[in-house]
Parts: sequence; C-alpha cells; structure tokens
Amino acid sequence: MPRRTRRARRARRGMTIALLVLASIAIITVDYRGQAHGVISGAKRGAHDAFAPLQRGVDALVRPVGSFLSGAVHGGDLESQNAKLRAEIGALQRQTLETQATRNALRTLEQLDRLPWVGSIPTVTAQVTALGVSDFAATVQIDKGSTNGVAAGMPVVGGAGLVGQVIDVWSSGSTVRLITDAGSSVGVRFGSGANLALVQGSGLGRKLAVNLIAPGTSLRKGEILTTSGLQNAQYPADLPVAAVTSFSSTPSATQETVSARPLAELGVLQYVEVLQWQSPP
Repeated sequence: MPRRTRRARRARRGMTIALLVLASIAIITVDYRGQAHGVISGAKRGAHDAFAPLQRGVDALVRPVGSFLSGAVHGGDLESQNAKLRAEIGALQRQTLETQATRNALRTLEQLDRLPWVGSIPTVTAQVTALGVSDFAATVQIDKGSTNGVAAGMPVVGGAGLVGQVIDVWSSGSTVRLITDAGSSVGVRFGSGANLALVQGSGLGRKLAVNLIAPGTSLRKGEILTTSGLQNAQYPADLPVAAVTSFSSTPSATQETVSARPLAELGVLQYVEVLQWQSPP
C-alpha cells in the first residue's frame, strides 16, 4: 500500500509538471499572437506585487555595501576637496586678521596725529619692533634712530599717554625704557596742580607706585597724573602718565600708599611718537 501511494504521488507530480509546461507554451503562444493580453498583464502584475517586498529587502541589504564601495573608491577625492576647502577657509581667516590689523594700525596712527598735549614739539613716528621684558625690566625697540633725529633722553608717547624714554640709540633704531620699568621714575602733579608725586615702575603688567604723597591728601580713583614739567625735569609738562587705582594710609604712615595704572596700553604698542625734546641742561 505505501509503495502504491508513493508511486501515485510521483505520477500526480509528473502530470502536474507536464500540464504546467503545456500551459506555459500555450500562454507564450497566445501572448505572441497578441491575444489574452489583459490576462497575461494581470499575471505579470501579480508576480511583480508578489516579488516587490523581496526586491526591496535585497536592495536594502545591497545599497549600504554599494555606498561603502563607492565611498572607498572616491574617498581620496573627498579628502582632497576637504583639504582644499580648509586651505581656502584658512586664507580667508588670515585675510580677515590682516585687514583688522591694518585697521588697528591706522587707528593708532590717527590717534597719534591728534595728541592734544604734544603741542608744538616736533615728533618722529616710529614702529615698535620688539618687546624686552623680565621680572622688573620693561623696554621696547623702535625702528627709528639717530638718522631720523632720535636721541637718548627723548620722551616717547603713544595712545593715551606717556610710554617712556629713549635710553639707547643707533643709526636705524632705538631702545625705549617704559614707565613700568623698575628703573623708571616720573615726576607728576595732580589735583589743582599744586600736588606733586613721583611715579615709579615695578615691571610690565604691574601697578605703578605713586610716592611722596602726604597722608590725608585728597585723592580719588581715576585721578589723572600728568608730568610736572619742573625745572630740569626729564619730561615736558602736562603729558598724561597714569590714573590712580587705589590709595590708603595708616596712622603711623609717612605717606599715602597709592597705586596707578599707565594710560598708554604698553603691552600692545604698535606705533609711538618720539618727542624731539630734551631736558634743559
């Protein structure tokens, strides 16, 4: 019985296959002759609908692999383009900085041209080329020297006030000691003009010490100290030097403890004016 059943099943499968083959040949023949187009088209649409989900799944699997291979092939080109873009951005940034630096320099020069307290004193405009700083010393080098009429002892101003004094000169340059240098001292006056004091440096970036102010002297924060211009002074009168930042005293003190800040921004000097003025002998 089992053998007969298996033989019957094989026979039915063979018959089914044969019928399918004959049906396929018939459909192809009818389609070739232009007949039953609607039936066949419907069959095609059914097959398409049946296989569409499978096709989308295969595409989803294959697409990332294709993208990866494409990226691997074109990665060198992308890196080259990125490097080019970075270079262009860097060039634009440098151009912006250079433009800003030029504007700052022009603004500084315009400020030097309008210094009201220089008066009729002849000046030499110079560019700062180097900054020399140690714990207590503070100097700068400028690009004007003896061939330009600069001499040792001449005052140097810039921006809002006194910068320092020329201490060394050669043909094409000079060294300027800043008012923050520990070796610098500037006689100043404040208030009604009758109050005198001595401003002394202690190093670039440090507060100036204001000495010789008697206890109880009227002071205020922001008080402007200007050069005294006394006989044989190192500087002409009325050059702005510093502004008072703090003051205090104790009952036993012989003078007020006063600190001040330079009016000129000494840490960012670009251009200065050398005053062709020297202390009378």
